[in-house]
Amino acid sequence: MNATELANQAASTAQRALELAEQARRAAEAVAPVAPVAAAAEPFLYLLTIFLLACFVGYHVVWNVTPALHSPLMGVTNAISSVIVVGAALATGTADGWAARIFGLIGVTLAAVNIFGGFMVTRRMLAMFKKKGG
Repeated sequence: MNATELANQAASTAQRALELAEQARRAAEAVAPVAPVAAAAEPFLYLLTIFLLACFVGYHVVWNVTPALHSPLMGVTNAISSVIVVGAALATGTADGWAARIFGLIGVTLAAVNIFGGFMVTRRMLAMFKKKGG
């Protein structure tokens, strides 16, 4: 087999590969004609799914805590909420869209309410003021 025959065989193989690629593209379009629309909505649905699952898990975790463990766990959740406040504030500050800023503000507000509510429930806020006052 000489170089000319190899070049011709390579050219015919390349042409056949292009034909197969075109057939695969047409088959993919026939199977999923709305793929570009689904791909555009994917990040929103992904983040919405994470948010809803976090709400569901958080609800069940909080409501299944026994009363004896409530006060020690409040201290831990206050620490977690303080990290959430920092993260939500950073996300809000670097957000490009108005919706992201609104959700960031809501996140900061709810985490702050959780922190101060936890202090009030465990009466640590009153203890802090009593120590300062004398």
